[in-house]
Amino acid sequence: MKFLKGFGAVILGLLLFLSLACFGVALTLNQTVLNPEFTVSQVDRLDIAPRAEEILSEEVPPQVEQFLGEMTSEVVNDTIADLEPWIREEVRDKVYTFYDYLEDRSQHLILVISLEPVKESLRDNLREAVLESPPPELAGLPPAVIESYLDQYYQQISQDIPSALELDEALLGDEAMEELERAKQIVGYIHLTHNTLIGLSLLLILLIILIYREVRGSTRHLGSTFLACGILSYAGLFIAKSVADTQLAQSDIPVYIQTWAPQLVDDALAPLEVYSIVLLVVGVALLVVSFVYKRRQKTEF
Repeated sequence: MKFLKGFGAVILGLLLFLSLACFGVALTLNQTVLNPEFTVSQVDRLDIAPRAEEILSEEVPPQVEQFLGEMTSEVVNDTIADLEPWIREEVRDKVYTFYDYLEDRSQHLILVISLEPVKESLRDNLREAVLESPPPELAGLPPAVIESYLDQYYQQISQDIPSALELDEALLGDEAMEELERAKQIVGYIHLTHNTLIGLSLLLILLIILIYREVRGSTRHLGSTFLACGILSYAGLFIAKSVADTQLAQSDIPVYIQTWAPQLVDDALAPLEVYSIVLLVVGVALLVVSFVYKRRQKTEF
């Protein structure tokens, strides 16, 4: 009977150890990759100006570059500066829309970005730049004539800029949609695993307490399990950070990504770090209780 009790406690302890370890991974994923707030916070930290300037520069019609010459970069930079708050708001909105689809709260994926603010800002900055420093063909003309010319000129080039960008299921194609469907299934499994592991861990803790039926044995067993899992989780966290830092140092990525990525890694692993510390604290506390309880029992005797 004593052997069966000890064997059962060992098996339950191993299962609890595995359950706690897996829960740490599921918790981290839920708090980071599967959390739109986390994604939005990381995008807010990212310096989007260089990439936005690169994209907008590629979209500027050739006739505008020929007309403006060296002023093109100035107009693009001023436009990005004006639009940065709008860009961040659009990204936030589209992130939530994407997560609604990924977590099956929305049946269809449709992302629409109106480019009217871009066109308006580009028009205003184009007008300001030309009025301040007119090209040779407009030099010496009255401001009213220049503005009239700009209105006609902008009407021509604005036709080359779409009113909106739209990304939907038809545009993505069947192959991409199949990948997204698989991603939706994985997200569902992670959520299910997260909730299941909570219930399983509580059940295993209760069974271990029922096997021992006394404070000293159950707290020592549980404390050892929590402490071992906390140590393992923290060791895994340390290894993950080291590997990520090494890979980032060796990778050839843009400068604005290099300054952003290390903090991203730290933020992504922060839930696991907190979880590991909680396991360590709980483990140590339970072990202390087991020894203190033992001394009290001897004193009373």
